[in-house]
Amino acid sequence: MKILLTNDDGIYAHGLIQLTRFLKSQGNSVFVVAPATEQSGVSSAITYLRPLIAKKFTSLPSDPTEVGGAILNGTPVDCVRLGLHELCPWKPDVVVSGINDGLNAGANVNYSGTVAGAMTATSLGFKSMSISIESGPQQEYFRAAESAWPLIQKLVATNMPKKSFVNVNYPTESIQTKPNFDYQVVPTETNPMGYQFAHGHDPKNRPYFWATNNPPPEPSPFLTDTQVLKKGNVTVSVLSSDLNYRAAEPLPDWLTDKT
Repeated sequence: MKILLTNDDGIYAHGLIQLTRFLKSQGNSVFVVAPATEQSGVSSAITYLRPLIAKKFTSLPSDPTEVGGAILNGTPVDCVRLGLHELCPWKPDVVVSGINDGLNAGANVNYSGTVAGAMTATSLGFKSMSISIESGPQQEYFRAAESAWPLIQKLVATNMPKKSFVNVNYPTESIQTKPNFDYQVVPTETNPMGYQFAHGHDPKNRPYFWATNNPPPEPSPFLTDTQVLKKGNVTVSVLSSDLNYRAAEPLPDWLTDKT
């Protein structure tokens, strides 16, 4: 299988290194295009006010694993677009973004550079998956990669709906304590979360605001990814890059309604 990898934690991130190692060990052709520095929270940002510089390599800069790729002074979306159209020597069967340090579930998918990398790939006609693991003192990236491999294989073999991609999240409890992974295919929670800020003063006594993870989202009446993750199970959600999906259906009546 031919796989293009990217992430938003940067080229030195352990999640990217362990995922590359595992996929290479399975006999896959892997090409990596990753940001030079961490790009968490940049969502679908692109670079267009300055040139992009790609530094090519034949092994990961922070690891002896032999793999083709490039370091880019840009965002995850830049990495995917340049990787697919300029840098990758072959057309990939799938684009994988991750493994991210920290969950990308619920409303956080709107801000995630990891998710945006996968979303960009599917918008360009490629099958794609974003993978994230809950932050913790000891993250089992290799075990998550090993677990995600069958999901990647299934994704490549499946006729996915146009412009859709898969978002996978691993809670720490599942990684560290369960011999087998319990997957649940669930929709993404859309209720808002993490919009509160902590207040303080820096060493020069300037007031600051620091984003928190609070409040958690109000649970929807149906089962969603944030609820399942709290139970310690792995979530698999299908997202779409099609921003117009069914959105225009009410417009004809709305536009003609004179009341």
